[in-house]
Amino acid sequence: MFSDRVEQNDLPKQHPEYLDLLRRVLAIQADCEIGGPHLYVDAMLPTAPTQIDQLVVARTAAEEIDHFRKFARLAGDIGVDTSYILSRPNQERYLEAFRGLITTWEDFAVFGFLIDRVGKYQLEEFAGCTYAPLSRLLEHPSRVMDEEAGHIDFGTTRTAEMAVRGGDAKDRVQKAVNFWYTTGLDMFGRSESHRAERYRHWGLKRRTNAEARREFIAEVNPLIEAMGLEVPD
Repeated sequence: MFSDRVEQNDLPKQHPEYLDLLRRVLAIQADCEIGGPHLYVDAMLPTAPTQIDQLVVARTAAEEIDHFRKFARLAGDIGVDTSYILSRPNQERYLEAFRGLITTWEDFAVFGFLIDRVGKYQLEEFAGCTYAPLSRLLEHPSRVMDEEAGHIDFGTTRTAEMAVRGGDAKDRVQKAVNFWYTTGLDMFGRSESHRAERYRHWGLKRRTNAEARREFIAEVNPLIEAMGLEVPD
């Protein structure tokens, strides 16, 4: 298992596979960060139910775009051009979760509750990783991690509030949970992924896809049930 602490000026000495995987993971993460705002800003910003909710939509989008900027800078520092990602059509995003549109408040809330939580798991992989500039971005105290926690908390609170109303409101939230729960599980990747093992070999990630998915399930299933909702099959 590779465990060196690699700075940017050390990269010319690194194994080609390490460089390829580092470039890939930075490009994917940058794509995910900008992919979220592109899902919901057009529809959700003008239709948010309250002034505070509208402010949260705008602030969340601004923070995610800033996260994109930070990952794009890291990628650019090692020769990866991410400028095309800004205007990339949603259907061409790396991950399925970012290839549609969010047009309902239920979907926006549950996206924060579940998908931003998946994002937290992905970002946690980089804290303490072998590429020092990436690790420093996510090590405590990390503004990126703190902001992601805020997105998760808002989504969790709003999801619970809608669920407790019962009736049609609860049904709509359950429908959103059914969709985003399975989408979130898919975001962790295949359990038997060769590339994921190579990420771990080079110290760019620490958990297997299956381990991260199991930890996510153990965290969110009790939260879903506590809201009076059903955990999707």
